[in-house]
Amino acid sequence: MANNVQRVPARESQETHSVSFLTLFTVSFVVFAAIAVVGQMLGWHWRSWLPGAEGVKSMTGGVKAAVYTFMSHLH
Repeated sequence: MANNVQRVPARESQETHSVSFLTLFTVSFVVFAAIAVVGQMLGWHWRSWLPGAEGVKSMTGGVKAAVYTFMSHLH
C-alpha cells in the first residue's frame, strides 16, 4: 500500500500561518474598532464590552488590547 502523504515544507507552512494570523488580526481589529467608534460617538462606555480594553486610555490601544485578548482565546 502506497503512502501518499504530502509534506508541506516548514517555510511554506510558516508563511501560511503568518498570512492567516495577519488576516484574522486585521478583520478583528476592524470589527472592534467599529464597535469602539460607534460607542465613542454615542457616549457609551465601550471599553467594558471589549475583552482586555478596560484599563487602556486610548481608543487604538483599547482596540489592540481587545484584539490580542480575543486572539489568545482562539489559539
